[in-house]
Amino acid sequence: MAAAQTPRETARAAALGARSALGGCFAAISAWERDLGRLRVLVNVGELAPGEEEFPENESYPVRDFPEIAEFLHERWAGGGEPDAWVETADGPPCDRGPGSYCHQRVATLRRRGRGCCVVAPIVLHGRAWGELYVARPAGAPVFDREDARFATVLAAVAASGIAQTERLAEARRLAFTDPLTGLANRRAVDVRLEEALERHRVDGTVVSLVVCDINGLKQVNDTLGHAVGDRLLERFGSVLSVCGAVLPGALAARLGGDEFCLVAVGPPTEEVVRAATELCHRAAKLDLGEGVACGVASTGQPIGPVPSARRLFRLADAAQYRAKAARADGPVVAGDEGPDDPVVRMADASPTAPAPGPERRRFRGR
Repeated sequence: MAAAQTPRETARAAALGARSALGGCFAAISAWERDLGRLRVLVNVGELAPGEEEFPENESYPVRDFPEIAEFLHERWAGGGEPDAWVETADGPPCDRGPGSYCHQRVATLRRRGRGCCVVAPIVLHGRAWGELYVARPAGAPVFDREDARFATVLAAVAASGIAQTERLAEARRLAFTDPLTGLANRRAVDVRLEEALERHRVDGTVVSLVVCDINGLKQVNDTLGHAVGDRLLERFGSVLSVCGAVLPGALAARLGGDEFCLVAVGPPTEEVVRAATELCHRAAKLDLGEGVACGVASTGQPIGPVPSARRLFRLADAAQYRAKAARADGPVVAGDEGPDDPVVRMADASPTAPAPGPERRRFRGR
């Protein structure tokens, strides 16, 4: 389980391990979606019944049909008890559950799917029910006993540990690649995406485009209205960028830092990227804060020469943006639009040691 990289892989590894350890024919892991009041199946492994899928998209059940997750277990924990697994059979509730046990839905499911018994163990994270581990045996196989239930409890705890680690790693990755103010991707995410995209471009010629934007008038907003209002402008422009980028399949919208943003598009032709950038400029000009944006586009679909690295693509987009700002253009300037002798391309290539994107880029822009 330690090698699993995603929540889905972690859940699958845990389900496979539990099925093997308990001698079951089938296993599943489900999560309790508290906001929706549903128990959602993340993964099914083993001998699947008709209609079951390994990674179901929409298999979920009202948690009220399984109140042991939401009620019975919490009552036990509140009384000082520990999370514990239990066994159910297709013949009805096992003798150790006592009156009032919640098993009718599980019993019906066992019968419908031709299984003889199951053991259910709660998965507990941060002191509360997160979901459940479910392992079943076929009809006619030995029924799970109390020792199996205790073992299932241990396996659920191991699964919980793996899930918690995966969630921590996912959160760390999210924080590492996300701009905290706008919720867009950050510079690190852009670097990773561009390197991967340019490798594809070298292999099969996939078009890679970079749109770089600089918000006009942010300093004046900060100086006259305060940084809180300036932050609101950054957030609002980030939303506009996200909306416009959404028309380009798989595009990455990012804030590079300060008043600088970008879009990375991999696959769409240059014309589509320019249309999206044009729409971005028009929408930004209508914001009630700031003075629109200066926007530059660099794309491998244009006559811009070889692009051996993300650094050159950024230099080209930066030079195009600089020209847009100098000309107070109301739309994007596109590197290579004027052919092989394009002044934007000449400007970018005149400084082969120009700095990579970041705050120091302002030196390249002559500020």
